[in-house]
Amino acid sequence: MKELILVIAKALVDNPNDVRVSEKEDARGNLVFGLSVHPSDVGKVIGKQGKIAKALRTVVSSAAVKSGRRITIDIDS
Repeated sequence: MKELILVIAKALVDNPNDVRVSEKEDARGNLVFGLSVHPSDVGKVIGKQGKIAKALRTVVSSAAVKSGRRITIDIDS
C-alpha cells in the first residue's frame, strides 16, 4: 500500500522528492498512512473540494480489500 500511495502522490506534485509516507496502526488495528508533501503541493494532493484526496483514498481502500484491513490516509503539509 505504501508504494501505491507514493507512486500516485509523486505523479501529482511538483516536488516529488519531498513526498513521504508514514505507516502506523491505530487502537482498532486499522492502518493509518500519513502522506506528507511540500507545502506548495498540498493543494494539488487535496484538489478542489477534496476530490483528488477522496479518489486517492478510494483507490487505496479498494486495493486493501484483499488484506481485509481498513486503511485511512491523513494528508499533512
